[in-house]
Amino acid sequence: MILKTLAAAAAFACTLSLPAAAAVDAEAAVKLNKESGCTKCHSVDKAKKGPAYQKTAAKYKGKADGEAKLVDLLTKSPKVKMEDGSEEEHKAVATKDAAQVKNLAQWILAQ
Repeated sequence: MILKTLAAAAAFACTLSLPAAAAVDAEAAVKLNKESGCTKCHSVDKAKKGPAYQKTAAKYKGKADGEAKLVDLLTKSPKVKMEDGSEEEHKAVATKDAAQVKNLAQWILAQ
């Protein structure tokens, strides 16, 4: 009984020492969003030429590949269908830094 309790306590202590997932740096995400010209077509809660980030988050949130799909969209300039039904090339973000792109994708998912 004592060994089980000690083992459980040790396991719990180990989980406390693991680093938590890094929180989204909203300030950096908003800055990259603006620098990349994303605000021309997107806003957090209102559709413009492109969908609101809340709509995008609802589409990808909770999906195993949701973040990866957003990263692709943000970096590979695919053709996308706009809110008005037209198609155009989605402009890539203004950085090659994978951590910054991932942070922006996580920020969008948090909307």
